[in-house]
Amino acid sequence: MKRQSLILKTISLLMLIAFYNCDSEIADGVKNSDLKKDIEIVTDYGSIVLRLSDETPKHRNNFIKLVNQKFYDSLSFHRIIQNFVIQTGDAETKPSNSDTENDSLKLPKLIDSEFKPNLFHKRGALSAARMGDDDNPSRSSSGSQFYIVHGRTYNDSTLAKAEDRINNWLAYNNVINRPKYKIAFDEFLSFIKETQKTSKLNEEAKAKFDVFKDKFDSFKFDSLAKIELKTMKKYSYPKAHREIYKTLGGVAHLDQNYTVFGEVVKGMDVVDSIAAVKTNDKNKPIEDVWIITARMIKRQDY
Repeated sequence: MKRQSLILKTISLLMLIAFYNCDSEIADGVKNSDLKKDIEIVTDYGSIVLRLSDETPKHRNNFIKLVNQKFYDSLSFHRIIQNFVIQTGDAETKPSNSDTENDSLKLPKLIDSEFKPNLFHKRGALSAARMGDDDNPSRSSSGSQFYIVHGRTYNDSTLAKAEDRINNWLAYNNVINRPKYKIAFDEFLSFIKETQKTSKLNEEAKAKFDVFKDKFDSFKFDSLAKIELKTMKKYSYPKAHREIYKTLGGVAHLDQNYTVFGEVVKGMDVVDSIAAVKTNDKNKPIEDVWIITARMIKRQDY
């Protein structure tokens, strides 16, 4: 009897150890079990359930970490454009009197882009916001801001125009990241950022600015991008993506420029409701739309 009791205790201990090891922390703030869960965003208009992609582990892990730290609780959707996107994740939208432990949370500044050919901006796609190429040549993502695609449907003509926009952006990005131009480009942008901190340039700074401006203009990046466009391998929508854009809809021209890292699996009716709210001329809702809480939930089929 004692022998059986000892065996049972040993088995129980081994099971506890196995469970602990299986649910170990795989990244800062992320446990192995989190990868099998979905994320529920509870808003003023209802709940949106998101499923993250394992093909974009940097974005996935960062998003899970912020959810676990309650960062998104009490944030608002600060940019809403019907038939385009609803965007949130700006820490500045959290009320100043918010009583949370995360007001001093140090957010990652940027996340390396993770463009994947099969992750695209269909209706309901979850994507990372970012600064434009001139400020962000690496096309890195924001450390916290994301958007959900509301979108619209396309036809062959509008898809061709969207494809042209993608390839023009890709050509420009190729040029500004080319080693022979990158140093001058980075120097100029760095100087611009410094001068923007002051409302008025002194004579010395103005002279320096003019030198940089002449140097920058001499490269004629827009003209170089047009040449690049003629010689580079152009992006073309896969047939399956084209059909989805023509039926389900999305925001086709953002593909291969902004990282898609998940999708809505439940609650697109809520996205529709949020997208329809009245906004001002800066696309900010006239009446705030809040995220009440964001939490990890058990994954299921919807």
